[in-house]
Amino acid sequence: MSARGADVWYRYWARPEPAQQAVPDAAEASPVPDASTASWPGSRGPARGPDEADIPIPPVILHAPPPPGGFHVERLARVLVVANQKGGVGKTTTAVSLAAALSEEGRKVLLLDLDPQGNASSGVGLRAQVDGPTIYEVLVDGADVREAVVPTAFQNLWAIPATIDLAGAEIELVAAFNRERRLRHALEPLLPEFDVIIIDCPPSLGLLTVNALSAGDGVVVPIQCEYFALEGLGALRRNTDLIRAQLNPELEIVGFVLTMLDARTRLSQQVVDEVRTHFGDLVFATRIPRSVRLAEAPGFGQPITVFDPASRGAMAYRNLALEVIDRITPAPTPARVREGARP
Repeated sequence: MSARGADVWYRYWARPEPAQQAVPDAAEASPVPDASTASWPGSRGPARGPDEADIPIPPVILHAPPPPGGFHVERLARVLVVANQKGGVGKTTTAVSLAAALSEEGRKVLLLDLDPQGNASSGVGLRAQVDGPTIYEVLVDGADVREAVVPTAFQNLWAIPATIDLAGAEIELVAAFNRERRLRHALEPLLPEFDVIIIDCPPSLGLLTVNALSAGDGVVVPIQCEYFALEGLGALRRNTDLIRAQLNPELEIVGFVLTMLDARTRLSQQVVDEVRTHFGDLVFATRIPRSVRLAEAPGFGQPITVFDPASRGAMAYRNLALEVIDRITPAPTPARVREGARP
C-alpha cells in the first residue's frame, strides 16, 4: 500500500505528540498563510426566539501558526470527497460542517471548494471577491496550489475558494493533458501540511467530480431522506468503481450519511430502512436532522458548530466527525457518540 495508505495513518495517529521545540524562523515557516493577519467578520448570529434556549455562542477564535517543530514527514493528509450528483442533498452543508467538526477534534483541515457556485467558500466566511489564485487558476493555469490556500477565521481550518470562473473549467480542460488527474497532482505539495482535505463537489458527474474522485482516498455520500435522492446512487457507485479501476485504485466509499431527516414522517424512516438494506454497514449511524439553524448558518459565514454549538445539527456533525475518524483510522474503535446527541 502506498504512503497514503493505512500503515502511514496508523503510525501518525498512534504516535505521541512531539516535544515542544523552538519556533522556526520566518524562512522556515509553513507556506500556508497565517490567519492572525486575516480580517473576517466574526458574526455571532441572530438573536434567538422565545422558544429557543439562551445559549451563549463563543467568539470566533483565530487559528495559531503551525506548531513548533514543523510536521512529521510520514504524515500525509487523508483526502475525503463529498459527492452526489443529485443537488440539494446537503453536500456543501456536510462538507463545511464536517470540516469544522474535524478541526474541533484537533485535526488540521483544508476545505477545497470545487463547486462553481462557491457555497462552501461563503459557508466559512470567504466571499466572492478573493485576492490571489483560486482552484480555477490551479486547475486551468497551473498556479501553485499553496498560493491558493487561505486561512479562515476558525481554528485549524483553511480553505481553497472557488468562484464562478470554475464553471468554464470543464470546457477548458477538455484538451488538457492528463485532465482527470490535474487536481491529484496539484494537491501533492499540501499532503504533508494537513491531516484531512475535504473536497466539496458540484452536483454532477462531470470532469470536476472525476478530478476530485481521482484525487481522493475516500468518498462521503450525503443522501437526503427522500426517494428522489436514491435514484442516482447506482450511477455514483458505478462511476466510483470506474475511477478505482482506471485512475485511482485507492479510492473507497467511506460511508453514506443520511441528511435532512424528519423523524416525524414515515417516509424518512422508509428511506432510512431502504438505504440500510442496500448499503449495510457503509451507512453512518449518525443521521443529520432537518434544522432551521443549519439553514441559517451559511448566511453568517459560519459552520453550524460555531453558529450554534449546542444545536442538534452541530451535535450531529460532531458525531459524524468521530465516525469518520474511526473509519479512516486502520484500527477503528467504536464511534464515541457524545452524550445527549441523537444518532
